Amino acid sequence: MEKYLKDYEVGDPVIDGLIAELAGKTGSAETQSLLRQILTTSIKLGKESSDRGDLKLVNNTLKELRYAFKIFSPYRAVKKVIVFGSARSSNSSPEYKMAEEFSQKLAAKGYMVVTGGGPGVMEAGNRGAPGKNFALNIRLPFEQKPNPYIDEKEKLINFKYFFTRKLIFVKETDATALFPGGFGTNDEGFEMITLVQTGKSRPRPIVLMEPQGSTYWKSWLSFVKNQLVKNAFINREDLNIFQLVRSADQAVKYIEDFYRVYHSIRYVSGLAVLRLNREISAKTLKTLNREFKDILVSGTIELAPPTPKEVQENEFLQLPRLVMQFNMRNYGRLYEMIGLINKD
Repeated sequence: MEKYLKDYEVGDPVIDGLIAELAGKTGSAETQSLLRQILTTSIKLGKESSDRGDLKLVNNTLKELRYAFKIFSPYRAVKKVIVFGSARSSNSSPEYKMAEEFSQKLAAKGYMVVTGGGPGVMEAGNRGAPGKNFALNIRLPFEQKPNPYIDEKEKLINFKYFFTRKLIFVKETDATALFPGGFGTNDEGFEMITLVQTGKSRPRPIVLMEPQGSTYWKSWLSFVKNQLVKNAFINREDLNIFQLVRSADQAVKYIEDFYRVYHSIRYVSGLAVLRLNREISAKTLKTLNREFKDILVSGTIELAPPTPKEVQENEFLQLPRLVMQFNMRNYGRLYEMIGLINKD
């Protein structure tokens, strides 16, 4: 790693020296090397690209991410749920009423709610959690104007790019709720499921919210089973990644149960480290090793102390852990495993 950091330079001793000096004055001992790389990348981009559009894209992207991190940083210890759904739903529609009720019940449990900031289901999500909500608005020539139920100054972020907005949706939340909606809702839903299925996002509860009288997600699930599963485009176990629910109470319970014993996961040097809110029984550990041998590359599932990397980064050192050599492929089965852990 040190060799890589040393080699990653502009190549001009004067510029590289200035970058090192600036990074040293700006960052802590833990962040200096990363700041140096960011500054080096910026200078390299300026030297290598003659396209002003390239520079504008990188500049706007970095600004949007910086501001979003600033807004969310004070609330990182609070679990958050992202609410997706149609911007065109009226405030009398079943999905609007369900989204508002869902957000109210989440807020009462201590969660915060994140929406896309627009009208319809997004408005309902913000409306149901006053003072406990965020809005990630996208600037569009139509439809997407900030709804009146968000704090314009403190928790509203306006994005130029969909991709930066999507990144923050995933990075800063712990669960996903999908209400009936159009292309955007399906885009966000499929992307969230894909990120989890491929290991690019950590496991999280994903709920498909089916309002009374609706068959929206039932029909969607029929397509997934009859086309994707039947034709082997996905594994049947991938259906474990999401859950169809028909009430706000059922959705809140599913989200709470997901984090009842399971806390989080971290991958360190070939090991999957599952942090737990409390120790599990010897009986459950034995069952895990019997039922989930198929997702291990080798070895067994074992109780273990924090890894040196976790100790170095001070990550949840008080929590018990399970470690295993996960095959980094069967994430639907990993969801089954988390479900069994939560029943302990």
